[in-house]
Amino acid sequence: DGRRPIASINFVTAHDGFTLHDLVSYNEKHNDANGEGNRDGESHNRSWNCGVEGETEDADVIVLRERQKRNFLATLLLSQGVPMIAHGDELGRTQRGNNNVYCQDSEISWVDWEDARHEDVLTGFVRRLLKLRADHPIFRRRRFFTGQPAGDSALPDIAWLRRDGQTMTEADWNAHTGMTMTVFLNGHGIPERDALGEEIKDDSFLVLFNPLDDDVAFTLPGRDYGRTWEVAANTADPLLAAKRKTARAGTQFTVQRHTLVLLRCRY
Repeated sequence: DGRRPIASINFVTAHDGFTLHDLVSYNEKHNDANGEGNRDGESHNRSWNCGVEGETEDADVIVLRERQKRNFLATLLLSQGVPMIAHGDELGRTQRGNNNVYCQDSEISWVDWEDARHEDVLTGFVRRLLKLRADHPIFRRRRFFTGQPAGDSALPDIAWLRRDGQTMTEADWNAHTGMTMTVFLNGHGIPERDALGEEIKDDSFLVLFNPLDDDVAFTLPGRDYGRTWEVAANTADPLLAAKRKTARAGTQFTVQRHTLVLLRCRY
């Protein structure tokens, strides 16, 4: 219909429903404080508590929840369109499982700024992604991808690859269990010009998705896509502390369980 990516407002959470923290911490709504016998609010929340309902001291559950938050935010901020982050999600704000706080003017609905000071890792990760988005026009194209070559590149502007580095088939798309994938974003396939009339060119990126319960070895695509790739973001390693920073075309790159990795083409 002629609309462009800017017409799409993308979000994971909004003012109604769970906060991002609660989305990964609760399977069920907990709206008793609203005085309606927990009958109010949506019961189908598409949430997963990572194994324990509500707050916990289980270290493994906490690690997974924090990673899931980063997965949601990374997917949001690396998508075309306009990202919308609900207030406080970047700080780990909780409503204690209440998904309908319209009637709450209390600690349930307020932002706990004191507690937010301890969320340096999450807020730092969000800052890094926002800077990547601001610095790289490939994440905020003015026109949608076509899947065809564009600009001065023989490669498509976007490609969807299996974990073995080969192009996904229709059968792959119809496989509903445990889908891993790699998305290639072609920085030389942007058919647009900047305010000065110059062609817009950018680095190319690979986005590796592993939603499975086990680590997965991905094979990076061939040299036509890029010879060397550098880790730009990793939801399992938000501070990028791992020793391995680069990987070459055609080699294997292990993505941890429930993790998104962003690789930037260096040359």
